[in-house]
Amino acid sequence: MQTFVRIVEAGSLSAAAAQLGTSQPTVSRRLQALERSLGLKLLQRSTHVMKLTDDGARCFAHAKTLLDRWEAMTADLRGAKDAPEGHLRVLVPHAFGQQQLIAPLTAYLKRHPLVTVEWLLHDRRPDFIAEGIDCAVQVGAVDDPSVVAVRLAEVPRIVVAAPDLFRERPLPRQPDDLAALPWLALQTYYRNEVALVRKADGVTRRFVIRPRLSTDSLYALRNAMLSGLGAGIVSAWMVTDDLEQGRLLHLAPAWEAPRLPVHLVYPYARFYPARLRVFLEAMREAVPTIAG
Repeated sequence: MQTFVRIVEAGSLSAAAAQLGTSQPTVSRRLQALERSLGLKLLQRSTHVMKLTDDGARCFAHAKTLLDRWEAMTADLRGAKDAPEGHLRVLVPHAFGQQQLIAPLTAYLKRHPLVTVEWLLHDRRPDFIAEGIDCAVQVGAVDDPSVVAVRLAEVPRIVVAAPDLFRERPLPRQPDDLAALPWLALQTYYRNEVALVRKADGVTRRFVIRPRLSTDSLYALRNAMLSGLGAGIVSAWMVTDDLEQGRLLHLAPAWEAPRLPVHLVYPYARFYPARLRVFLEAMREAVPTIAG
C-alpha cells in the first residue's frame, strides 16, 4: 500500500522508485502483488499515461487513511521511545541552502544518526505530493492555502557594488543617485524596477533600470558585482565578508530593499513522524539567528 500511494503521488513507477530508493521492477512487482491480493486493477498504464481506475481511486483513499492511522498507532505505542529515524526530502533555496542552512542541517544529522536527508537546492515552489517533499524552506511570500507556512525571519537586502565602479563617479547616497548606475538584476525578485525603503521612516522610492546582466543565481550576481560590472541588490548575509574586506561597498546605507520573509513550509497531515517534527523544530530555532 505504501508503494501504491507513492506511485500515485509521484505520477509514475520510475519516480516512485527513485523516491523510495529502490528499482522500478521492484515497484512494479509490489503493485502487481497488491492488485492480485485485492483481485482488482488499480492503475491503467500506457507508454505515456498512467491513471487510476475507479477501484484504484477508492483503494488510494482507503490506503492513505490506513497508512496515516498506522503511523499514528506506532507513534503512540512507541511513546517517548519515538526517536527520529528514516529519510527526509527537504527543498531549500539554492544560495541559502548551500551556505546559511548547512550548519543547522549538520547539527541535526549529528544529533540523530538514524536519519538521512535528501537536500534539494532549488529556487522554486515545491510540489509536496508529486515530488515526495517532506518540507521546504521558502524565501518570499507563500500563497498556497493548502500548506502550513511558519514565518521564521526576514532577510535584509542592500545595494552594493565594487569600488572600481566609482573611480570616476561619486559614491551614491540617495536613490536618485543609484538610478544612474549600471545595474545587475536578480530575476527572482527584481527585473526592470528597483524599490528602496528608507529605514528611518519607511518612505519608498522606485526607479526603472535597464540591467546589463540578469540572472536567477545569487552567487552569479555577487560575482558579477565583484568584477565591477554594476550595482545590485543582494541578501545582506551573503556579502558580510566582502563589505568588511572592502571588496564591495554598501551604497545608500540609509536605504534598503523590502525585506524577504523566510518560511518553513510543509503539507497538512494528521500525523508527522519524529524525524520531521524534530527537523522542523531545529529550523525554527536556527533560521532566525542566521537570516542576517
